[in-house]
Amino acid sequence: MILVTGATGNNGLEILKRLASQNVQARAMVRDRNRAKAITDLGFEMVEADFDRPETLPSALAGVDRAFLVTNSTEHAETQQLAFVEAAKQSGVKHIVKLSQFAANADSPVRFLRYHAAVESAIRATQMAYTFLRPNLFMQGLLNFRSLIVEQNTFYAAIGDAKVSVVDVRDIADAAVAALTEAGHEGKIYDLTGPQALTHTEMAEYLSAALKRQIAFVDIPPEQMREAMVGFGMPAWQADGLIEDYAHYRRNEAAAIASGIEDATGQAPRQFEDFARDYAAVFS
Repeated sequence: MILVTGATGNNGLEILKRLASQNVQARAMVRDRNRAKAITDLGFEMVEADFDRPETLPSALAGVDRAFLVTNSTEHAETQQLAFVEAAKQSGVKHIVKLSQFAANADSPVRFLRYHAAVESAIRATQMAYTFLRPNLFMQGLLNFRSLIVEQNTFYAAIGDAKVSVVDVRDIADAAVAALTEAGHEGKIYDLTGPQALTHTEMAEYLSAALKRQIAFVDIPPEQMREAMVGFGMPAWQADGLIEDYAHYRRNEAAAIASGIEDATGQAPRQFEDFARDYAAVFS
């Protein structure tokens, strides 16, 4: 049995759609089944459990031999994931596929990269089989700027002209499904990137072509970006973490192009042009 956590999030739902298309039996972990209609429509078994209540995890893990691990971005994510790893070990799970992050490292100045490295280390220590998926910045992250792009034909970030090898969430889901359903992915770490390293200005050009109107990218100072995110209601800890992420990007530490998508799936990763075309209606 496969357990998919984070089942109502973008990554979890994309994985479930692919499992459904392949008629793979799986279980979706949700906090509230009444708010998970999309999963109900896919026909999967659902189990209610909460990362913040570790005592609820064993019932979700009963009979599970492979699990996909992802949590929402919260200041408790490391604690939540470590609790899940321990519960999985106690429940006899044989293989964890963890959604990590590109450049995860215990010594990183970026808090998110440190926490992912800590969880990876804990999984290794259990002696369970593992597959670590380390995606770069999501192309779908631009959906956070949807209202600005729709209303002002503009989006902003503190990144300058640094290049980032952004990756499509749909490719991440394909890699996760491969790791969950096929042999040979145990002990593998896949760096997941797109086939191009792009500046945000170049992304704006692709969006302009797909939307048939001019979209502009504007570089802003980190302080201004943080102020804007907090102003939109983002918690201060998350805004600070994203500023660290963007400092990492700005230092050109996320420009490398890796073969992880093709290594995991046998297919070439989607280009940003594909994303811009496929999501054009969302930005229109």
